[in-house]
Amino acid sequence: MDLLHTLFYFVVAISVLVSIHEFGHFWVARKAGVKVLRFSVGFGKVLWAYQKSPDATEYVISAIPLGGYVKMVDEREGEVKEADLPYAFNRQSVLARTAIVAAGPVFNLVLAVALFWSVLVIGETGIKPILGAVEQGTLAAAAGFVEGDEIVSVNDKATPTWTEAMTVLVSSALDGEQSIKVAVKSFDDLQTVRTLKLSDKDTENPDVLYQRLGLKPWSPKLQPVIGKVLPDSAALAAGLKQGDLLVSADGTVIEDWMQWVATVKSHPDVAIKLVIERDGARLPATITPKSVKIGDQTEGKVGASVHIPEELIKLVSVEYSLSPLSAIPVALETTYYYSVTSLKMMGKMLIGKASVDNLSGPISIAQYAGQSATMGLVPFLKYMALVSVSLGVLNLLPIPVLDGGHLLFFAIEGIKGRPVSEKVQIFFQQIGIALLVSLMALAMFLDVDRLF
Repeated sequence: MDLLHTLFYFVVAISVLVSIHEFGHFWVARKAGVKVLRFSVGFGKVLWAYQKSPDATEYVISAIPLGGYVKMVDEREGEVKEADLPYAFNRQSVLARTAIVAAGPVFNLVLAVALFWSVLVIGETGIKPILGAVEQGTLAAAAGFVEGDEIVSVNDKATPTWTEAMTVLVSSALDGEQSIKVAVKSFDDLQTVRTLKLSDKDTENPDVLYQRLGLKPWSPKLQPVIGKVLPDSAALAAGLKQGDLLVSADGTVIEDWMQWVATVKSHPDVAIKLVIERDGARLPATITPKSVKIGDQTEGKVGASVHIPEELIKLVSVEYSLSPLSAIPVALETTYYYSVTSLKMMGKMLIGKASVDNLSGPISIAQYAGQSATMGLVPFLKYMALVSVSLGVLNLLPIPVLDGGHLLFFAIEGIKGRPVSEKVQIFFQQIGIALLVSLMALAMFLDVDRLF
């Protein structure tokens, strides 16, 4: 079921993003007077087709929903009827061809703006970016952060939720910024600005960076009271129920929930004798945590969450939304921010200043699709916006085969006054294909490595 769920939302996301990309080419081509023969969503066997007349565009839905294409009249791709020559793509001006090719990635960026705008207007509920205990020796400790600091902004960009704060902070660091200004406020609303100082070594890998930063969300002590009990879990097998208070484990009094978590983790497949309190009465119970592999270690897991009091949820939660008008500049700023960040990250990986571990292949992208969809509509829209930005930026890179490569050839044609020779174009397209295949192979290898 999880696999089908992941695949379904991955296909939905990719189909929408690629269809918007191809619609950009299609729409501008039509406006420029180019005859479009076919607009296809998907590849392979045609499942459904519609054509108003023999000379009109054929609209197609194909069997493989992982892409799409626009087929225009073009003398380079086959014989063109005499009547269609004025409407052939290759016979248009450099400016018209540039607009048609650029429209695909531009439409992806416009879609990203629309998706970020939707998220801002719908609004989201998140955890306030309040810091927990700050460990000595971390970058946060060196910058003077203390437990209870609430992050207000990072480099002047508002960060209303923990996820937003960490995303902007880590992105800024990976972006090469070695001095990051973080505005914080204390519990008594006293505001101050702290500066994180980073080195090149800190920004090579997101996981290493996060550990070096030492920023963790505030986690108040919670009573060891059972919240939700998962089906087919050790907790259910032991007879635990929602509302049960865990009194002791193997004779040791349980002071708080984190103590219980530590006990469970250290007892994989080992029985724990419990005393629980239910409806005012104390009862004995025995639970055997299931063994799970976490990285190189084996830990215990019981499949039960903690009960969080309603007043505490209200204390640490925040609802963030903007009016439709106010959301427009913020959506534009967010799209620009992630576009620039993506470009800088690609540049750093190219010169070896960032780890290739930052690459995500189709498996990782599909997993993110499933995870974000599980979390709700807003996280899924944000996921689609980020992938749309990546798709737009990637296609604008001056690599032959990509839209950016064609734009580069058009720019040279505009300067020289004549097209780049077909022989030269084919040569560089072969190099471009080799680069992309190598990149895809590397991303796939990293995906498989992460998976296993």
